[in-house]
Amino acid sequence: MTNSRIRASEILTRAEEDYLKTILELEEEHESVTTSLLATHLRVKPASVTGMIQKLARSRPPCLHYESHRGVTLTPVGRQIALEVIRHHRLIEQYLAQALGYDWDKVDAEAEKLEHVISEELEDRIAAVLGDPIFDPHGDPIPSKDGSVTATSRLPLTAIQAGQVVRVTRVRDDDPELLRYLAGLGIRLQARLTIVERAPFEGPLTCQVGGAETEARICALGRGATDRIFVEFDEGTG
Repeated sequence: MTNSRIRASEILTRAEEDYLKTILELEEEHESVTTSLLATHLRVKPASVTGMIQKLARSRPPCLHYESHRGVTLTPVGRQIALEVIRHHRLIEQYLAQALGYDWDKVDAEAEKLEHVISEELEDRIAAVLGDPIFDPHGDPIPSKDGSVTATSRLPLTAIQAGQVVRVTRVRDDDPELLRYLAGLGIRLQARLTIVERAPFEGPLTCQVGGAETEARICALGRGATDRIFVEFDEGTG
């Protein structure tokens, strides 16, 4: 993204921006982005997804490429717009958390309302006030002004073995109830987790939260939680 970048709100509706943003986010996690995958994440009917992506593929300039039964990919223009919207969203989340004291389970919904409407000037001022952050409150990378994105861990807590020690680097932000639950356990970004026991047959993962710098506590997390928590090995362990 540069000063001459295409301003998303000048050519697209909010719904169209949301599609491009969702496609880019899904590309980071999946080999291909299908219409059924999009329908699931956007909570709309597959026929509605097909109609929208066909429209975005026909836009001038086109925002994505679409082949029936083979999924969608963003064009350079579509990717640029998606990165702009994601930058807005995650900067707003970080501002709400860092400057206004919002809890991490509440910032996503507020950012969804504002990401489409802030100006370039406000975007720049928010970034400057925050010290140009590179991560949002959930550990997701904030795209830079030029469109570069810092790499993040894709290692889920589910994959960690008993006896290993890790630090939380990212938590999915799509379930506010889970975020509140984890916060109550002391599981936030950079929390230190020691895996005490792995129950068989996808049973719960028993973790010690903290221990080195903070008072430790023991908790058991099911697969629905551990799949959404991403970690890296603690220094000197693993």
